[in-house]
Amino acid sequence: MTNLPPADHGVPTADDHGGVDGRLPQGGDEADSDREVQYDVVTTPVLVIGAGAAGARVSIELAESGLEPLVIGKRDYGDAHTTWAAGGINAALGSLDPDDDWPIHAADTLNEGHHLNDPEAVELTARHMPDRIRELDEWGVSFARTDDGKINQRYFGAQSYRRTCFVGDRTGEAMLETLIDRAQALEIPYRENVMITRLLSDGSRVDGAVGFDMETGEGLLFRTNHVVLAAGGFSAAYHRHSSRDDENNGDAQALALEAGARLLDTEFVQFHPTGMVGERYGEEWDGRLVTEAVRGEGGRLYNADGERFMERYSPDQMELDARDVVARAIAQEVREGRGTENDGVYLDISHRDPEYIRERLPTMVDRFAELGVEITDEPMEVGPTAHYTMGGVDIDFQTGETGVDGLYAVGEAVAGVHGANRLGGNSLAETVAIGKLVGEHVSEQVAADDHDPTITDGQRALAEREFAALAELAASDGDVTPETLLEELGDLLWTHAGILRDEAGLHDGLDRLEALRARTADLRVDGDRTSRSFEYAVDLSVSLTVAEVLLRTALERTESRGAHYRADYPETEPDWRQNLVVAADAGGLSIKRRGVAEPSEPVREALEEGYELDYHHLE
Repeated sequence: MTNLPPADHGVPTADDHGGVDGRLPQGGDEADSDREVQYDVVTTPVLVIGAGAAGARVSIELAESGLEPLVIGKRDYGDAHTTWAAGGINAALGSLDPDDDWPIHAADTLNEGHHLNDPEAVELTARHMPDRIRELDEWGVSFARTDDGKINQRYFGAQSYRRTCFVGDRTGEAMLETLIDRAQALEIPYRENVMITRLLSDGSRVDGAVGFDMETGEGLLFRTNHVVLAAGGFSAAYHRHSSRDDENNGDAQALALEAGARLLDTEFVQFHPTGMVGERYGEEWDGRLVTEAVRGEGGRLYNADGERFMERYSPDQMELDARDVVARAIAQEVREGRGTENDGVYLDISHRDPEYIRERLPTMVDRFAELGVEITDEPMEVGPTAHYTMGGVDIDFQTGETGVDGLYAVGEAVAGVHGANRLGGNSLAETVAIGKLVGEHVSEQVAADDHDPTITDGQRALAEREFAALAELAASDGDVTPETLLEELGDLLWTHAGILRDEAGLHDGLDRLEALRARTADLRVDGDRTSRSFEYAVDLSVSLTVAEVLLRTALERTESRGAHYRADYPETEPDWRQNLVVAADAGGLSIKRRGVAEPSEPVREALEEGYELDYHHLE
């Protein structure tokens, strides 16, 4: 992934069971001692890359099948992006609306995805979610309850019924805590602060992964016949985004593409309508999510002129229309001069009872209070922010298989459930519904000799070339920092592949990307392999890869559909109801079209019924 030439190096003698006998540095002589990389070899029957909800649910299923997978994450255990999914998780329980059922949940998902979704993926998620919610409830998630003791549910945008289960406005955090407690009870091995930079792959099968310990700088070779990618999406490549700067950089997508897998629908990036904007919040909070639960509980959007502007764009669904609709409406208000000084609008829930707000939105109340805003009395300043990537790795949803033997993927790392735009509340749903299925399948593929896989000379040589490339990257002493280039890349994507796109802007974006990539030859890394500068240098390589794929697929799709809006092709074209599949080969990136399957009879019937949210239930 580092795309740097290999250096001459020695060959260490390693104990294939995780210990190292007389580890030798990479580099070859005294003059290169500052580039030395020592590495450990770790073997495991299954390696799960990513420790959020998807990775946790896969590993739990593997452990309950009698296996001992190894889970690795870039951060401390429990500090995953799942915790930022605040508003809730969807399941057609019918707690408040008994007419709700899984085919209607599936129909809402397909409608919100503008029918580019993989129908099988949608139906698997919708059909399995009631059981997954009950399972999470049994495991200890403290879901809100109705007066008669049922799991409570709230409205989310574009949902026909109240379907979103919640724990105040910290649902993702509560859910991940419970999954981790379950994993720890099963004694699933976990390794913190590890970054994977390359999969051991010949393009047809995967034999492990290569990376480094972010605390010690030491190289790590993970030898396994089964790798599950659960490392999230790539929305943090944008200038304004709801992730932290050091996550959701596109690790999973870049790793999979380089290993020989395909990517799907990468042009579809969801811009959440309500990210924090404004100088009063400070740079640290710019773009951070204001949960959709605020609007689900009755929050209203106003422009700088005090107009409730969604009446013009969506008089029936109002603030709870699809996320792409609301985000474009805000962008239009700003473009036409009715936005705030910070290119935002106002989100106000102060008309609701203060105690109700504190009960349903405690995290939002506390966060804004610390910043000097009492949301029970005054509005929040918000604007669209890059939040989620519908595109990702192309998989079989029954199995998680990627087409590369031994490589699987799950969660936001993949594409298919969400189509052209994600239904709010479905991201957490996908992680556990599909995560369990993938775990079941992988457990069935593990053979006896997978528990103690050996390392061939070829696998070791591939790993050592990557270690040499990382050593060279760490020694970069040019004039431009990776932080500078990442910031410029974020501006590039926000400007040329943001909410509103056109052909000229996308071509300009590709030209700027080529120029930015050329400047990496003059990169400077400040610090060793434990430094944030080195981490950002690796992130830069990843983000450049996914940025090119994103720009090229956005240029290819000459229509507007869901989160992909082309100002020069503003209509949705029936002939473009096709997925864009991306592969990497010797000639570069190839992009092909693929038709979309049809849903099952129960879901077709639900679509024909035309179920739709009636916003005015909230009034």
